Amino acid sequence: MGDEIEYAVTDGVAIVTINRPEKRNAMSYATLGKFHQAINRAGEESAARAVVITGAGGAFCAGTDLSDLATVAPADRGAHGGQPTPSGWLIQQCPKPVVAAVDGPAVGMGAEFTTQCDVRIASTTARFAWNFVHRGLVPDTGAGSWLLPRQIGLTAALRLVLSGEFLSADEALALGYVSAVVEPAAVVDAACAEARRLSRGSPLAVRLAKDLMYAGLERGITEHLARNGQALAACFTSDDHREGVAAFLERREPRFTGH
Repeated sequence: MGDEIEYAVTDGVAIVTINRPEKRNAMSYATLGKFHQAINRAGEESAARAVVITGAGGAFCAGTDLSDLATVAPADRGAHGGQPTPSGWLIQQCPKPVVAAVDGPAVGMGAEFTTQCDVRIASTTARFAWNFVHRGLVPDTGAGSWLLPRQIGLTAALRLVLSGEFLSADEALALGYVSAVVEPAAVVDAACAEARRLSRGSPLAVRLAKDLMYAGLERGITEHLARNGQALAACFTSDDHREGVAAFLERREPRFTGH
């Protein structure tokens, strides 16, 4: 994937690091392609039970590299940098828990990436800005206009997206957008600890529960309960369910396989 996107698996967690510190980790189209490859790899890697996304050099991601953007025709920009899939977001659709470790600015597309994650841990220097209106745009991946209102409420999301102003780490904690604020040196370790906590259960059940919750944001109650019943039936016949029950009765830690 190249040095611009670093990938490593440590103690069951795939760590994806955006590594363009000279650009505050802003995304060129080439880097974005490598980033998508890393997210796909993390979702498929059997050694990884969860994923942490972070940035190098005291920044999370400063958004789109505008110097690179200028090389692409306006009509083609959305196709290059917008939604990775027709039905959602690659980060959100990862079958494993995804935690953002946010140190420094997460701006534009960088803020959108954090919105697509399941959980966010911030450093004391973290700042978030959906500043698209200042560039004559709406949120580029659509996460800020669809997921963000569901995460923090419509009014709070409107204030952030329409003003484009920065949200501090403490303000993000008060809104419930981040789960914890730690010192910069501790943010990746804290995110990895959270990722491991979220991935202790059955990988099958985690994947199904995550899919049910995100899909449930747009389904009616009747369809949701039907899909939930189907997922529960699949769980009842799974190896992971049998192992979970056996581990409880034998008073030991379960050894889940994801099947």
